Amino acid sequence: MATLKVPVGAADHVQGKPNASITLVEYGDYECPHCGRAHPIVKQVQKHFGDKLRFVFRNFPLKEMHPSAESAAGTAEFAAAQNRFWPMHDALYENQRSLGLDLYVELAGTLDLPAAGLRSALVSHEFAARVRDDFQSGVRSGVNGTPTFFINTHRHDGSFDLESLIDAIELRLAE
Repeated sequence: MATLKVPVGAADHVQGKPNASITLVEYGDYECPHCGRAHPIVKQVQKHFGDKLRFVFRNFPLKEMHPSAESAAGTAEFAAAQNRFWPMHDALYENQRSLGLDLYVELAGTLDLPAAGLRSALVSHEFAARVRDDFQSGVRSGVNGTPTFFINTHRHDGSFDLESLIDAIELRLAE
């Protein structure tokens, strides 16, 4: 079984308490339709487990298959630099079929982020190293598709439907 090679750290995007019993890490791609389907399921899993669960998102843009995935990840990282990662993360998934500069600028406006700063960051690839670091951590951990989930450092190789994820997390909680 593959394990998470890069531990969750201060640079990660985290929702939940640091001392939660369970950590769920997702390697995701904003343009991946499977990740789009997983997004509301993760929200339900978070609600189900409450304070017992810490959720971590790491970028894994499959740019050969999804040409807008890398720019979407850069947009999320731009928002993160201004403490708006999670609202941008959610908005990108909720508008997954419209990914592109026009959407990114629109979302930046909605989230009170400077559109000119976003354009500049995307043109200069300001956050490319951050996205690449996430991607490389995934490669080191055996990620080869999206979404890929890790539950307390162990890759979840089952389905990511709600029942399967809850059952897998319950098993880890029982250990």
